Amino acid sequence: MSHLAYPNESAEYRKARSALLAEEMALRRQIEIVAARRRALPLGGEVPEDYVLERIGENGMPEKVEMSKLFGRHQTLILYSFMYGPERDAPCPMCTHLLDSINGGAGHAAQRTSLYVVAKSPLARLVAWAGARGWAHLRFLSTAGNRYNADYFGDTSNVPQRSAGSAASKTTETGTKPCSMYFASTTARSDISGAVSSPGLRRSLASIIDPAMP
Repeated sequence: MSHLAYPNESAEYRKARSALLAEEMALRRQIEIVAARRRALPLGGEVPEDYVLERIGENGMPEKVEMSKLFGRHQTLILYSFMYGPERDAPCPMCTHLLDSINGGAGHAAQRTSLYVVAKSPLARLVAWAGARGWAHLRFLSTAGNRYNADYFGDTSNVPQRSAGSAASKTTETGTKPCSMYFASTTARSDISGAVSSPGLRRSLASIIDPAMP
């Protein structure tokens, strides 16, 4: 872009911007390389149990449902762990920001996968918050009463020295048993951001998913 110039920009600005652009292009190439490696990962560990969760059924009433029944007509299930447990007065603002965006694309995702948002709060509380936010395209699951959040790092019950975090898990149905692996994460509780320890590198990876997040 050294041949381009915006109105009234200085030569100093153009030189710095062109240098930054080269770094941005290198970063984009690296992101593509990492994404390809992520897609090539082998299947993760078998889900330890067929978790029983609560959702709003087709009749508009709460119902219990096994995790294995969430796939519907798809082979892939994506669960976003929403940081909105019963101990919180309000949901995580970062999760809320991301879900505002995901709500818009949920209809497109539904063509290829089954997508749910899971949290430990009672289902009625989740539904009420979704209504207040206008999340008409997101489906919610309450994990109250099971070990899903503990097993997949949605709370602190098995790692007491770290704070609860949100993550998106991708579960693939293989035969009669689902197999789960993490493919993206946003906070320190997941395996990817838990490994972040380099000086000057924040544990939160939200900026990778959404550059608007600080």
